[in-house]
Amino acid sequence: MPLVKVASRAMLERFGLTEHLMGDDRVAICRVGTEIHAVDGLCPHRGGPLAQGALHGRMLVCPWHAWEFDCVTGESDFLPAAKLKTYPVTVDGDDVLIEIE
Repeated sequence: MPLVKVASRAMLERFGLTEHLMGDDRVAICRVGTEIHAVDGLCPHRGGPLAQGALHGRMLVCPWHAWEFDCVTGESDFLPAAKLKTYPVTVDGDDVLIEIE
């Protein structure tokens, strides 16, 4: 599967959260400690841009209605059926890459 550069490790070390646009799709890139994770960037509730929300530990908080998702597993703390898609992440030097289908 192809790898796509979505962020720089240096930028994530500074901000912890960013967004990558792939056509109409958004991916939220999250730094949790020394690990980097990637999940769907739109909240399944009302389509809020998750990367514009907040990151509290592993929990990614939607800026529109405060729904929370574990950015490692994609699971919602409110509604288990609202799980986000996760993407495998590879770090190559300063490049953060995700695997896409």
